[in-house]
Amino acid sequence: MTNQPLREKILSAIVEKSNLKQRVFDNTFSVFNELKDTLLEMASEIDDALDGRLDRRVRIEYRDRGKFEAQLQIASDILIFRMHTDVFEFDSNHLVWQNEYVQSNRANSYCGIIDIYDFLSDSFKFNRSADEGYLIGRIFINRERMFFVEGKRQTSMRVMNFGREPLSREALIVVLETALNYALNFDLLTPPYEENKRVTVEQFNTKMDNSKFVTGKRLDYEFNVDDI
Repeated sequence: MTNQPLREKILSAIVEKSNLKQRVFDNTFSVFNELKDTLLEMASEIDDALDGRLDRRVRIEYRDRGKFEAQLQIASDILIFRMHTDVFEFDSNHLVWQNEYVQSNRANSYCGIIDIYDFLSDSFKFNRSADEGYLIGRIFINRERMFFVEGKRQTSMRVMNFGREPLSREALIVVLETALNYALNFDLLTPPYEENKRVTVEQFNTKMDNSKFVTGKRLDYEFNVDDI
């Protein structure tokens, strides 16, 4: 015999959670498409502003990498923006639970995520598949298009301000420019000598496969999760 109260509870949960998560996804996808348009405009504006002031071999270029991914190359850096297709909840220790907006309605805490990664452009140019990139920011968007940002130097909308205002184009530009500024000043450091003092003949003989020598901006140094 079917337990009707439990069945109704299951059906209600399906309707409530599915509608909520679909709305969050739609908002995140809408923001991501706006982000793509903004990146394209930024690339064009920066390119125009640098006309005649930059070596022509230096690239300022936007590239659409598919439905959920885009990139902006600025000189030796490539910023890759990736939207998750899933909707996330926060763990119990996250600061978001101290936010009044979230406390007023738990549904406000469900968010989509757009990640911002920083890579060396040469990693892609020379197909160095083992090279490392760094997560320098991520944007959280909820069912009401409210947002907050975690990441390097991202101070424009921290988690305790979540719920104060929906994500606008102006706010998006600030987030993108902050990420770009951080990447440009996040320089490539020489790896510690002790980590590279010995290599094998095989490594040199097979180095053309680009998998033996790994490059990253902070390779073998600690990359701290600060400014979050």
